[in-house]
Amino acid sequence: MNRQGKFRTPRRPKRPVNNQKDPVGVYCRVRPLSGGEEECCIEVISSTTIQLHAPEGFKVNRNGEYKETQYSFKKVFGVSVSQVELFEHVARPLVDDLIHGKNGLLFTYGVTGSGKTFTMTGSPGQGGLLPRSLDMIFNSIGPYQAKRYVFKTDDKNGMEIQGEVDALLERQRRENNLPVPKTPSSRQKIDPEMVDMITPEEACKADGVDEDSSYSVFVSYIEIYNNYIYDLLEETQEDVVKPKPPQSKILREDQNHNMYVAGCMEVEVKSAEEAFQVFWRGQKKRKVANTRLNRESSRSHSVFIIKLAQAPLDADGDNVLQDKNQVSVSQLCLVDLAGSERTGRTGAEGTRIREAGNINQSLLNLRTCIETLRENQMCGTNKMVPYRDSKVTHLFKNYFDGEGKVKMVVCVNPKGEDYEETLLVMRFAEMTQEVEVARPVDRPICGLTPGRRHKNQAFKEELCKLDERGAPIETDLTSFINHLALSLPPLPSCELTDPSDDVTLPRLIDALHNRQRIRQTIMEEYNRAANTMKSLLQELDSNLISKENFIHEQNGKLIEKDKIIQNNRAEIERLEKKAKMQEHKMDILQKTTKIYEDDKRSLQQELETREQRLQRELGEKMRLEQRMHGAVSDTQHKWEKECERRVNAMQLEMQNKLWVKDEKLKQLKAIVVESKGSARPDPPPRQSRPQRPPRDECPPPKRSASPSPLPTTTPVRPLHRRSRSAGAEKWVDHKPTSSLDLGTVLQPVIPNAIQVSAPNEKALSKCDRYVLTHQEVASDGEVQTKLIKGEVIKTRGGGQAVQFTDIETLRQELTTAPSRKRKSSENVPSSGDQQDGAWTDVETRCSMAVEMKAGSNAGPGYEHHGITKRRKP
Repeated sequence: MNRQGKFRTPRRPKRPVNNQKDPVGVYCRVRPLSGGEEECCIEVISSTTIQLHAPEGFKVNRNGEYKETQYSFKKVFGVSVSQVELFEHVARPLVDDLIHGKNGLLFTYGVTGSGKTFTMTGSPGQGGLLPRSLDMIFNSIGPYQAKRYVFKTDDKNGMEIQGEVDALLERQRRENNLPVPKTPSSRQKIDPEMVDMITPEEACKADGVDEDSSYSVFVSYIEIYNNYIYDLLEETQEDVVKPKPPQSKILREDQNHNMYVAGCMEVEVKSAEEAFQVFWRGQKKRKVANTRLNRESSRSHSVFIIKLAQAPLDADGDNVLQDKNQVSVSQLCLVDLAGSERTGRTGAEGTRIREAGNINQSLLNLRTCIETLRENQMCGTNKMVPYRDSKVTHLFKNYFDGEGKVKMVVCVNPKGEDYEETLLVMRFAEMTQEVEVARPVDRPICGLTPGRRHKNQAFKEELCKLDERGAPIETDLTSFINHLALSLPPLPSCELTDPSDDVTLPRLIDALHNRQRIRQTIMEEYNRAANTMKSLLQELDSNLISKENFIHEQNGKLIEKDKIIQNNRAEIERLEKKAKMQEHKMDILQKTTKIYEDDKRSLQQELETREQRLQRELGEKMRLEQRMHGAVSDTQHKWEKECERRVNAMQLEMQNKLWVKDEKLKQLKAIVVESKGSARPDPPPRQSRPQRPPRDECPPPKRSASPSPLPTTTPVRPLHRRSRSAGAEKWVDHKPTSSLDLGTVLQPVIPNAIQVSAPNEKALSKCDRYVLTHQEVASDGEVQTKLIKGEVIKTRGGGQAVQFTDIETLRQELTTAPSRKRKSSENVPSSGDQQDGAWTDVETRCSMAVEMKAGSNAGPGYEHHGITKRRKP
């Protein structure tokens, strides 16, 4: 007890988990079609099975899916099933567990526009699961509710209990304090949107409610929007000028590792109408929007939490037992999940796209958690379940860990347009049924005598009746006392005849003392007998209670056995249906395999035919190649002989010319010797040599068609291959991009050439020769250019390849050697001198020095021709 005289309940210990497990109950509800002309893709086969038909647009098998697929559920509700029948099978067992101190979780799942909100909330005259659950709770605990504020919630997911006096003071304080919001009263006018949700004929109540306990109901309403938690019951001051946005809440974990929303407002309600008014007040704040598929599409996940606190009465059966260890709190969460959607179909833009993305992401994380739980249970693994990735799964983590039962209602729309989304929902539902949740252990029963409330009420009623008749209350007790007085010794005569009589009064006093002693002895015996009787009655009561508990336990075990038998039967039916489905799939696979084998045989035959044709074509090609090789070798042999004949003829001609020139030189030498030996006349005055014009002004000298005479000891070398064949062959001039200017060194000009920066197939197909220009700085600091030559040949595949055959180097050098001058005789005849000096004047002919070098990497029959260009001193 604290200073204010309030008892505070301790943190609820972690509810012990039973070794027995129950699978998640998954139900399916089919929404009726809105239009009669729409195509239906769902057919209800039985009370536990539905079948999906692919619509006309999806007749072709896609991603291995078959045209017809069957799915089994715990219960299937067709289009004609009422809300009452749905509540009886789905939500009523959870409300019974709530009243008996067990937790429960119920959520609706499906695509957008499948009827989830209607299933959870309903409409006037057709109340959904939520209003019917509230009605059943208050119909069951209505006479046993505690006064307002006897139970009081704290900020740490706990519950405080206080006396009636403190509760009365709290109630008066809240009613007088205006800033504190007042809960709506059941006497207030009911919202017209929730009138006649439930008819009196449809009302129901739970069985086996503990009459010796006192109850109180608290409700809270939150929404998860864009993965943020908002309190829909929080009172905010409305500012027209600058409205204040709602503040998001955070999830916390208490000392028992139970998740709760910190700072969430919990309202104590005393009737179903009051609770539903609180729900409707929060429902008006929920985020909804108009989309192409749904006029009022939920844009957030809503969670309505019903928390039931109960504590036993004291031994007199009048007030709540002020024992903090005897308070029990249970809760039922009703979750309306937002529907998964595709932005392409809903036509979402801007904020709606972000909302849809967050909705789909949270549903995907829920699916991931279910898959991980299923894998851990079926495969024996211990993977971490990603509860914290989403607020939805993080909030309900305790339920999947064994804190209560979990049920899911899968809502589907049979429209053909929703076939693909419905198929994904069916797969998720089928997987969820395989997840098992541990069954919580029943709470311990209080050791007080049962029936205290009823006896106390009967005693008060009897007192009221006696007061109304005016009869003495202790009638039986008075008669008993009178009978007891008659059984005592009689009193002696107490008549006084003399004032000095000292015998009568003492004798009377002794008699009275004796009677008092006897009375006390009788009362002690009576009390002893009463205590003995009371202990005997208590022992009998305890034996009766233990026997009743044993009977109750045996009945519970029997019920559990019955449930296990029913579950086994349902499992057997499900496995039989699954086996039939697998057999059907095996038949289809066998047919498909047969078709594939036929196709394989036909393709193998076609492949063999083509291989034979290919072998014939290869043989013909080889024979054609052999014939071509023979023709080429014959032609090559013939041209080699022709070239050898021409070379021999040319060598003979050149030798003749050299012999003629040698004869002339000998004659000239003889004449010069004779003239010197006889008489040497005075040399004529030497004529000044005419000044040569600058190289830029004089035109380049014309080269003679005939080659210059060569020494007889030097073999005849072939002309420059590039300059010789440039006119007859077509070249690819490859000049890649470089930091140096390709025009800094003298380069041969190739006529009829295609210049490219990178070789390509088009250019190579048009030419038969290739040259690559590469320029770099040599080790001596001079710029040199390398011309890498090759031949373009065709490959068997129809492409082109380059075979390199020659490398030519061009470089710049300084010439410092003086020019050679030939002294001529004064008396040489002018005509003879002019005729012979055309080929003997070295200074005139050697304006450019030609250096012939053999290439190290040149192919057979090729040479490198390097041109050394003079630089002006």
